[in-house]
Amino acid sequence: MAENEDDNQYRIEEGDNVVLKRGDIYKAVQIQLKKKVIFEKQWIFLDNAVGQLYSTTFEIVSGGNLQPKEDRKEQDTENVKVAGTDNRNIVDDGKSQKLTRDDIETLKEQGLKGQEIVQQLIENSSTFTTKTGYAQDKYIKKKKKKYENTVTIVKPTCRVLAMMYHGREPGKICHLRYDTLAQMLTLANVHAGSKVLVFETCAGLVLGAIMERMGGYGSVIQMYPGGGPVRAGVECFGFPAHFHNTLHEFPICHVNALLAGSLDTSAKDPSAGTAFCFSPINGVFFFFKAQEKKSKLEEKRRKLAAAAALLGGRNADGLVIASRFHPCPVLLRLIKFLSPSRPFVVFSQYKETLIECYTKLKEQGGTVNLRLTDTWLRHYQVLPNRTHPVLLMSGGGGYLLSGTTVAMDHSKPAGSLQAEGPAPKKQRMDEH
Repeated sequence: MAENEDDNQYRIEEGDNVVLKRGDIYKAVQIQLKKKVIFEKQWIFLDNAVGQLYSTTFEIVSGGNLQPKEDRKEQDTENVKVAGTDNRNIVDDGKSQKLTRDDIETLKEQGLKGQEIVQQLIENSSTFTTKTGYAQDKYIKKKKKKYENTVTIVKPTCRVLAMMYHGREPGKICHLRYDTLAQMLTLANVHAGSKVLVFETCAGLVLGAIMERMGGYGSVIQMYPGGGPVRAGVECFGFPAHFHNTLHEFPICHVNALLAGSLDTSAKDPSAGTAFCFSPINGVFFFFKAQEKKSKLEEKRRKLAAAAALLGGRNADGLVIASRFHPCPVLLRLIKFLSPSRPFVVFSQYKETLIECYTKLKEQGGTVNLRLTDTWLRHYQVLPNRTHPVLLMSGGGGYLLSGTTVAMDHSKPAGSLQAEGPAPKKQRMDEH
């Protein structure tokens, strides 16, 4: 019984949030029966994926249906028996391939799979056997990428979704790279059972990464600008219901009132008592609309009061900021909700904004171990006798400001917070 339950968590089920992967292309979708999904300009159905293990590679057959790819041994090394010593005599004139585009389309209509088409291309290439072994491997890899019609379904994780957003829509996550996100979780000491404050405008990716790290234990308070929080990235994770019980929300515009002790969470919205006109045709619609609006306002006030109660103790365990707004005013206010000896981390695309934060924190005190860093990432190709850095790489992963809060000694005046140097030496008096 227990073994079946453990096995089910690794299998795809209807309603699960999954990520489709082909090469470096990712797309987050939900498993729904008899629903068409567009992936790389192609319609597919995910019905046959239900019950299969995650990270299974499927072949897209006729009609857009999925079929698990067979684990058969690659025959590339058997087919490639002859290889040239160098490529100096190979001329790329476009005449080496005997198959035309129409011939390849005919093979597809006959139902040949991608691997079989690649095999036909190899057999009809007049220069393939004269290429070096490395060039042959490169040729096969290129043709497989073009003609093999496969897709892999993976479980959504922090790393997978970060790579998906950074590859497709980096502007939505402030160009936050997955290695920088990993450093933020480490520097903020996010762990199960902690109380973490989050202010982000990265489509909910940072918030979802923190919730994943905490595992459904503790409290996460999302500080949001505007009319409501944005959690598109959180929905892609597909968290269980009890994960959302640990999530709270608080508008950033009420922070000053909460710090001053003047926030009234029981105040009613002025529009809550708006009268609705009754008409014989749609009067019932207006009545339900009023009831729905009233219930939403009550739910919003309840969430505001719950979040205010958590923030009122000013005993949060960590602070994470990743926003398109200037982080300095937000950091100086939210850091007051942290307990002493607690970490905080701020992400920004630009170092100038973090330099200002660094200077302000140094002036007001209350923090130690301030560090302003940037990250550098480069992928490497690791293959026999041809391991080297990949030529294309990310230009920059943004900047991080991290530090630790400490308790302030309020008994000293503000002017005495300057660094104390060593005591001056006494002048030596000559004895007469």
